[in-house]
Amino acid sequence: MKMFAYSALAAALAVASLTAARPAQASDANLDCKLKFSMTGWAAIYKRAEGHGTVYCENGESMNVKISAKGGGLTVGKSHIDNGTGKFSDVHKIADVLGTYAQGDASAGLGKSGTAQVLTKGTVSLALAGSGEGVDLGVSFGGFTLERAGRIHKTKK
Repeated sequence: MKMFAYSALAAALAVASLTAARPAQASDANLDCKLKFSMTGWAAIYKRAEGHGTVYCENGESMNVKISAKGGGLTVGKSHIDNGTGKFSDVHKIADVLGTYAQGDASAGLGKSGTAQVLTKGTVSLALAGSGEGVDLGVSFGGFTLERAGRIHKTKK
């Protein structure tokens, strides 16, 4: 019976420590980071786009990134986005923005067009907006990946 009491006490302490740590983690995830990017892509059932950009955070850090979007679906077209922007949420540190975000979209466009999407990767979300030119029609799904393309830079405030 004593063993059960010790186990219950240990479990209660573990739960209490995890619960106490969560508010600190949530408050740490307030780093404001933004993305500026350009991309070019094509689709013929398989969708692929590549580009580059820079992530800027309010703490003065910035990082160049390589962007790739891959997926499939019922889609066809060709496009490019210049001067695209993105805003991240739930970021603790600049490296949290790297990785593959789940992506899905439906589109129809000819000539100049615009887009807005919200992508997720675990607890981090990325809201994208951009305008450009192209011809596209379809529904697609896949991933939007950000990879480091250089080192993290720190500017003094």
